[in-house]
Amino acid sequence: MSALPAFLDTVTGVSAEQIQGILSAARRYLAMDVGFISEFTQGDRIYRFTDSGGGGSPVKVGASDPLEVTLCHQVAQGFIPGLLADTRENARAVELSSAYSFPVGALLSVPLRHPDGTPFGSLCCFSYEPRHSLNEQHLSVLNMCADVVCVVLEQERRAAAELVARRTRIRRVIEDDAIEMVFQPLYRVEDGWLTGFEALARFPQDPTRRVDSWFTEAAEVGLGLDLEFLAVRKALDALPALNEALKLTINLSPGAIVSPRFGPALADVPVNRIVVEMTEHAVVDCYDTLRQALAPYRERGLRLAIDDVGAGHSTFRHILDLSPELIKLDRTLIHNLHRDTARRALAEALTMYGRRIGCEVVAEGVEVEEELAVIRTLGMTRVQGYLLGRPMPLAQALELPPVRG
Repeated sequence: MSALPAFLDTVTGVSAEQIQGILSAARRYLAMDVGFISEFTQGDRIYRFTDSGGGGSPVKVGASDPLEVTLCHQVAQGFIPGLLADTRENARAVELSSAYSFPVGALLSVPLRHPDGTPFGSLCCFSYEPRHSLNEQHLSVLNMCADVVCVVLEQERRAAAELVARRTRIRRVIEDDAIEMVFQPLYRVEDGWLTGFEALARFPQDPTRRVDSWFTEAAEVGLGLDLEFLAVRKALDALPALNEALKLTINLSPGAIVSPRFGPALADVPVNRIVVEMTEHAVVDCYDTLRQALAPYRERGLRLAIDDVGAGHSTFRHILDLSPELIKLDRTLIHNLHRDTARRALAEALTMYGRRIGCEVVAEGVEVEEELAVIRTLGMTRVQGYLLGRPMPLAQALELPPVRG
């Protein structure tokens, strides 16, 4: 394994707290005056963590010394033993002592090593006065602490490498425009008329991976908006080809809607043909901000749909605070609607509620004629699902007749 230059200074959060805790516990147990963790990089020893029990410490995080004059590097190279009860008794330690502006009377030092054994730093504790009570057991304790620090750092390294890999994967999709859009039809329940399509993203380079996991990962690596607006752009590219009477539904997160990129994305679009769909379980930081971002477009005819209503995680907060034009009942509620009286009762109650507040009620995930028959009796206004049409390429969508046969 290759060395990892300047790695310790990138450790933050929980890992940094763990390392600081290990260092403090080791120093207290060993009853030493100062403890520190340093990194060897580019010919220097750099202090990354220090502990002195609340007292003034002569070593400061970020300070550095040339490697060749440091006791810790000499220990890592095998030139000085890791336990010096009295540094005055070791000739090389005496020779190097002039490089220090503080006294080192006793020293316990163990290298921090990569899995291949390469030293990249050290865990050290020292006292200002000699400590003849120090023994190999104390050094073993420090070695154990160093092993734990290395485990934490290796986990951090792997997490960092994984983050780079995930970010690279998402960035490649964005840079290559590697999203394909498919279009699932929505029909009016009353007469079977085609009313529009929902644009859905597909990732051809890994078709077995869930679509939502791509967007989740993009958000986790700081590229969520880039991926969302790539999908939006590619969806809106299809709008001119669709009949002007049809609506196009695009999916956006609350963060995307309130971002500065929302307006430009709709700048040259007839927004009265657009439905913005937002999932019911999306976190909204501020409803006022979200309403304000949507308001000028809704005034021009843009419609808002809340998805996944009736799923187990639904709170109905979005419906109450955003007053959408459409509520889309989750497919888990629609599945086996004709056989499950509890599902039917809940679907009926939500449909009645939606109609009372002036919402279109859309049934998602309809797969069999029996479900559709119940939907008709409950008064839902729109329907979508595999029974009526799977997500399809634009060319195929354009060939659909205006009325479902």
